[in-house]
Amino acid sequence: MPGSITDVAGLRVGHFTLEARATGCSVVLCPEGAVCGVDVRGGAPGTRETDLLRSENVVDRVHAVLLTGGSAFGLDAAGGVMRWLEEHGHGLPVGPARIPIVPAAVLFDLWTGDPRIRPDADAGYAACEAAGTQPTAMGSVGAGAGAMVGKLWGIGRAMKGGIGGASITVDGITVGALVAVNAVGDVIDGQGRVLAGARTADGTGLLGSSEALARGDIPARLVAGTATTIGVVATDAVLTKAQANKLATLAHHGLSRAIDPLTMHDGDTLFALGTGRAGKAADLTLLGSLAARVVAEAIRAGVLAAQQAGRPNRPDRP
Repeated sequence: MPGSITDVAGLRVGHFTLEARATGCSVVLCPEGAVCGVDVRGGAPGTRETDLLRSENVVDRVHAVLLTGGSAFGLDAAGGVMRWLEEHGHGLPVGPARIPIVPAAVLFDLWTGDPRIRPDADAGYAACEAAGTQPTAMGSVGAGAGAMVGKLWGIGRAMKGGIGGASITVDGITVGALVAVNAVGDVIDGQGRVLAGARTADGTGLLGSSEALARGDIPARLVAGTATTIGVVATDAVLTKAQANKLATLAHHGLSRAIDPLTMHDGDTLFALGTGRAGKAADLTLLGSLAARVVAEAIRAGVLAAQQAGRPNRPDRP
């Protein structure tokens, strides 16, 4: 792989990273509208417009999906995405107005720097301005700028998370993913080896969180809501809204392939988009399998890109 979610026809992606603190937001634009579903899991999710995406509700198309840092404060960035879409004439026609539909999910990245600095409406607008169809930047950018992984033994022993992408094309259908990785657990490769996660007490090596737990090591007590993996999986296949919701559910299997352990402290949310640009439907068994695969690869790609860009993130070294 890895590829990019922009390999799915009909999508554009933009990041905005704040300079004053490690945080930012990322937007997946589908201005002409795309069918959307969602699967919200985890102990403390922070989301916007997810009730609208239930299969029984009327609206079945969205115009963008926002992933953002800043915890619940970061949801303000969705207003900027709406403003950009409205200015460009995109949205759901409702009487005399066009209302852009912008679901969003947040992650907690307030550990380092001044927590009063977080994405706002201007940040969301700027992400839209930066959006394009080129392969998306990965690592410590946009919604992944302040992400960390391997937090069971405290932030001081964590490493950088990040945002990553991947895509695959099978039988004329493309499936892609964009995932911001801010998990409690470690990120592992396909053979179970730790790529990034909790470090040993002296900071010189990788601990291996699952193995440490099995040995009886006692982790630090976590504050609920301080870790999240959020993302978007997309396809150019034709989907119904119910199928999009099921695809988001199936895509979650990719998290368990690349994050170990998955914990109750994560507020994992995955959106699923169907642009229909391929002009044909595909079996959900195929789409679900591909979605889980690209989600796992996107997680690994994002964290590896963040590690290659610099030293592990620490509370005293933002």
